[in-house]
Amino acid sequence: MKRSFAILAVIMFGVIFFGLITGYIERQTISPLAEYYLTQVPRELGAPNVVTGILITYRGFDTLGEVAVLFMVAASVGVLLKSKTGQDAPSAGGREPSELVRTGAEVILPLIFLFGAYVIMNGHLSAGGGFQGGAVVASGVMLLMLASPASQLHHGFLSVTESLAGVIYVSIGVLGIVFAGGFLDSHILPLGKFGTFLSAGAIPLVSALLGIKVGAELSVVIDRFRS
Repeated sequence: MKRSFAILAVIMFGVIFFGLITGYIERQTISPLAEYYLTQVPRELGAPNVVTGILITYRGFDTLGEVAVLFMVAASVGVLLKSKTGQDAPSAGGREPSELVRTGAEVILPLIFLFGAYVIMNGHLSAGGGFQGGAVVASGVMLLMLASPASQLHHGFLSVTESLAGVIYVSIGVLGIVFAGGFLDSHILPLGKFGTFLSAGAIPLVSALLGIKVGAELSVVIDRFRS
């Protein structure tokens, strides 16, 4: 009975996806809304990366909600997986990592963290941003845990760091209300020269704060899941 139900479910999903694939038609022209953002983001915000400009300014309040949800996930995982003795340190038992993993981590880790910082700080210029760069940094933390299972993250420091980044994030939003046109308005800082590192107003600063929050929160989540 269960096998028949599973087969029927697979067939139904296959029919649905087949209809989606056969009915897909590639858009030959961009929509009016997309054209508006593609023209207005570089002009109004001074950011070549349209996606980052939208996420940090036009949808800045939504982005704040997303990082708040991520914070709640990290806190919930910490509550659920905290040991009975109240200690946060995970067990370091199990098989030791190979020399290849340890040596590779020593070589690659600095490059991962450097690349994560690059993605965060250049999110207004090229593909990337706070969320993506924070995830890259967290992947480096995960590699560190694989190469050194006995290592422990300082959860208190990470908690203070991400909380401070969140406070500054909201403060920038309030400054946008006071000195510019609205919450998280990037015009509280000069736009600068288009396409340069110091440009796009407050967007690079907000992107850096997002990267710090996301990197710290994801690192805590990964660390909590260590057994």
